Amino acid sequence: MPAQKRRKSKAGAHTKWIYGIIAGLFTFGIAIMFGATQLENHDSFCASCHTEGETTFFKRSLAAPAVDLASFHAEKATRCIDCHTAPGIPGRVEGLMAGASDLVSFYFENYPQPAVQDKPIRDSFCLKCHAKVEQDQTFDNHFHVFLPKWEAADPAHAATCVSCHLGHDTKGDATVAFLNRDHTIAVCQKCHQFAGGG
Repeated sequence: MPAQKRRKSKAGAHTKWIYGIIAGLFTFGIAIMFGATQLENHDSFCASCHTEGETTFFKRSLAAPAVDLASFHAEKATRCIDCHTAPGIPGRVEGLMAGASDLVSFYFENYPQPAVQDKPIRDSFCLKCHAKVEQDQTFDNHFHVFLPKWEAADPAHAATCVSCHLGHDTKGDATVAFLNRDHTIAVCQKCHQFAGGG
């Protein structure tokens, strides 16, 4: 066999070997991601290595009756991942990436204690289930109707859904969707000041 043909044959075998490794790693990565997406559907899995306050929040979600907005959602079969990820596939991928980063931090014991929420819950997370809240254009719902306008005009300072609806605050009133009266009034005043209404 001529030298040139041998070199081509070796190069072809080498290329196939590299493609085989890449395909294997890709398949392994997909399997890990699929497994993670199945595991993260269970709040107990999320709580198994999360730090405080996540473990406390998970324990609260098991209690009855609900003591905060998050445990109320848990009673309705809403999972942690449902509120803590953006809508659609991009949101799911973002959640998986954050989970992978958290896992590495946990494994190497390089995580803050208590845990910090570095990815805020955006309105789109809530609107996945509560889209109708903006459709009621009555005065009784003016705060929900005005919120997107305030956010568009002053994104750095405007309130968001979770400015009033604190998921893990146990001082909220269950009769009014677990709103913390004093906290919510402060947000209302901030909004009225921005709108020029006092």
